[in-house]
Amino acid sequence: QIINTSNLSTFQPSNFPTFQSLMSSHHFVKEQQEPALLILNTAGISFDQVAPLLEWVPTLLVAQEAVPVVLSWGIKIDLILAEMEFQKSNYHLLEEQYPVKFLGVQGDKFLDEGLQYLIASKHGAVNIIGLDHLKVFDLEPMLEFLDIVVWDGPIRYFPIQNGQFKKWFPETSIQLHAPEGTILEIQNPEGNEIVQVKYATFIEVEEGTTIIKGKGNFWIGEFV
Repeated sequence: QIINTSNLSTFQPSNFPTFQSLMSSHHFVKEQQEPALLILNTAGISFDQVAPLLEWVPTLLVAQEAVPVVLSWGIKIDLILAEMEFQKSNYHLLEEQYPVKFLGVQGDKFLDEGLQYLIASKHGAVNIIGLDHLKVFDLEPMLEFLDIVVWDGPIRYFPIQNGQFKKWFPETSIQLHAPEGTILEIQNPEGNEIVQVKYATFIEVEEGTTIIKGKGNFWIGEFV
């Protein structure tokens, strides 16, 4: 059992559809075609960074700590990940922000509960805002079910699972993020080099196509 729907709280006056009917509606299905957006923390994040991710009206999940800032941006939230005390203190949000719902969280497991919800509701991809990039390796078991991009400050991180990455870049810096000591081969118009990954390993790439090869999973950090 991936998710216990009894943890979901919603305001349901008699003239509004139930949660079950919302789940089966065309609108909900359409939303699942776009990457969901999971906001865990807004520290160091501006609305301008988030706005492009909202263009196609994704399903929006927000952890309780980030709710005041997200609401101040004027964004409609679909699901608030919240501990019981927050739910009791903010039950008015279910009416004021209808059809927002609460999903109960225990033990600070906002990320885990959010991802489990997305998997259970058949989403295929998610952008995660406000997760420390050092924790991206903890997400790798979920990559079987979700395409994941992590936004940490000015950098977005995406996983490479097949051992090879190829992309055209302007002249820029990118971060190689992998377990300490991982060996990666870099190929670009300036030639080839071998890099041993250490903490916060940044490389300069020239304009053109860059190819990165390695064994196992690794992540690329790109400035946005």
